Amino acid sequence: MDAADEGELVRRVARGDRQAFDELYRRTAPWLEVRLRRRCADPDLVAEVLQDTYLAVWRAAGSFAGAQPRGSAVGWLWTIAAHRLVDAFRRRARKARVPQVQLTPSTAPAAEDEVMAARVGQELEQALLVLPPEVRAALRATVLDGLSAREASVLLGVPENTVKSRVRRARIALREALS
Repeated sequence: MDAADEGELVRRVARGDRQAFDELYRRTAPWLEVRLRRRCADPDLVAEVLQDTYLAVWRAAGSFAGAQPRGSAVGWLWTIAAHRLVDAFRRRARKARVPQVQLTPSTAPAAEDEVMAARVGQELEQALLVLPPEVRAALRATVLDGLSAREASVLLGVPENTVKSRVRRARIALREALS
């Protein structure tokens, strides 16, 4: 088994050889985990992607084994892992965008907190009104509407870098006004 290269191991896995799969995993998992950790700092997510990758290898080894030898088995393995990592990042982003249901607070906020929140809200509102309209529009599009700089540039009809500089100017002005 030691003499077999990774391509041969994948072809054996395609035929259902469990020992070949174990050997492929033993040879490639440490290397693959290091590459995934370079792209993702969450060890739980890396472990999940690693598991999904090898599950996909077990299921799809026939697609590699039946293809013309255009690439290496290790390259094929990395491609699967990279796609699984991107999918995991997308799932995480979708979860983050789902609005959380706010439960009724068990304690009422302190009167001081309510007064301070109203005061900060008024100060923020005043600071926003001082901003030039085009700067305020860029800030609204990117922060309140959640658009990317590219999407905001299309919406506002200005170059993307102009949107970025306007948002930066707005944030600096707001920081100064509220400090």
